Amino acid sequence: MKHFAPLFIATPGAHAELTPEIAGNKAAELWRMSHIGLNVPPAFVLPTTLCAAVNQGDAKALEAVEHALREGIARLEAAVQRRFGDARAPLLVSVRSGAAQSMPGMLETILDVGLNPASLRGLIGLTGNPRLAWDSYRRFTQMFAEVVQGAPASVFEARLAEMIRGETVADEAELDGEALERLTRHFQEAAFAATGQAIPADPMEQLSAAARAVFQSWESARAKEYRRLNHLEGLAGTAVTVQAMVFGNAGSKSGAGVAFSRNPATGEKGLYADFLFNAQGEDVVAGRRMPGGAGLLAERLPAVARELAEGAARLEAEFRDVQDVEFTVEQGRLFFLQTRSAKRTPRAALRVLVDFVNEGVLDPATALKRAEGIDLEKARLTRFADTSPPLATAISAAPGVASGRVAFDTARAQALAANGTPVILVRHDTSTEDVAGFAIAAGILTAMGGRTAHAAVVARQLGKVCLVGCRELHIAEDGRTATLAGEKLGEGDWLSLDGSSGAVTLGKREIIAELPEAEMAALESWRRTAKK
Repeated sequence: MKHFAPLFIATPGAHAELTPEIAGNKAAELWRMSHIGLNVPPAFVLPTTLCAAVNQGDAKALEAVEHALREGIARLEAAVQRRFGDARAPLLVSVRSGAAQSMPGMLETILDVGLNPASLRGLIGLTGNPRLAWDSYRRFTQMFAEVVQGAPASVFEARLAEMIRGETVADEAELDGEALERLTRHFQEAAFAATGQAIPADPMEQLSAAARAVFQSWESARAKEYRRLNHLEGLAGTAVTVQAMVFGNAGSKSGAGVAFSRNPATGEKGLYADFLFNAQGEDVVAGRRMPGGAGLLAERLPAVARELAEGAARLEAEFRDVQDVEFTVEQGRLFFLQTRSAKRTPRAALRVLVDFVNEGVLDPATALKRAEGIDLEKARLTRFADTSPPLATAISAAPGVASGRVAFDTARAQALAANGTPVILVRHDTSTEDVAGFAIAAGILTAMGGRTAHAAVVARQLGKVCLVGCRELHIAEDGRTATLAGEKLGEGDWLSLDGSSGAVTLGKREIIAELPEAEMAALESWRRTAKK
């Protein structure tokens, strides 16, 4: 009989161990983090074995979901001493996906589930922070309307842009509580106009709909394309993790970030992080805002930065692999929300194996076995044959160099690539909707976003040169032209990216590729040892 019951993490009487096959990779690693003593918000999981049956409308599976949600919420309420949807001390939850193998950014998430007019008042009273409450409510409104009810993101983006202009601020992070209250009302109106449905006020109805929508995201076009590209067609489905919310948008001592235990672009040892103050995790991984690095976090919250570095090092030692960690800081308190084996470039993968052997983390035989999965052709060190002054600069999210013709969307990139033309995909920000474009592009350039956004992570995994946050790049509203440092840029123009320096230049440039000598010598040494 299939397992349909909820599984518990970081709660009294939590399960002894969770496996990725049943609980999904995200929940299994949450269990591991909790088990080694890291601070993890309590959670429960609807197993992967429910996914296909729920998506097929199986009555027993749908009944099992409802029962599991009621049981799970009761356990979370007991763990945090708050009540779901309460008007005095409300529990809010996130509803997240998680397959047996990580699929960054391909499946859906809904945050702040449980908000309604009553629990909104409760959150204001509990925290004394109206801005936090209204910011969370507008986020929930948008996510629920988009993911559950099918509202287009554009209707919310237009209202947000109008509010930012009207308040003469740089972005939503600078909107005060009164503006966010008005924005929430606008979002509610926009959602109803787009879908003809009101967002349900009943918290359990919200939760049930959110869980079913996350299961359904397994069947989305981008998720199917990602599984095809990464040969993951055999996975059973996604789990759904329901976790007590922690609030990175609670003020100046709060925020959200992503940290790698080593540089996933080069393999260099040392914490590699992006962090946004007064933000939730989606702000970082969506790539729509410009985050700061580990240095900014260390400067403003040094104790948190030390705890994060120590936690990342513990996780790397636990898994004997480079880790990609998502975390939230709420009022100076650090919470670990996810860890997974880090997606990295082939070049970084080679360097990490060599360093792990030298550090005694892996023996040569194990490292050699792992090296079998590395595409050595993509691990070549590339550079331009000539030197050329940059027209603009950006933040390197993946190293190497690329030269190709400009395409402003996936469809045009595919058309150019079909003729054997190398392509540079140029976007305002990275989106996982562009995964098919990443797969055929030689390089990616964006005007906004950070190194740890989900789409940048996918680009690294695919071995693509990726530059993000190019402040001198401005894409026209029609999405068909751009300016780069004042120079006009059209579809089909040649553009060159240097992932080592972050330099962007116009024109086609010759590329030289060489295998990394030290790493190749180490591989050969391990092979000789294995033959003895």
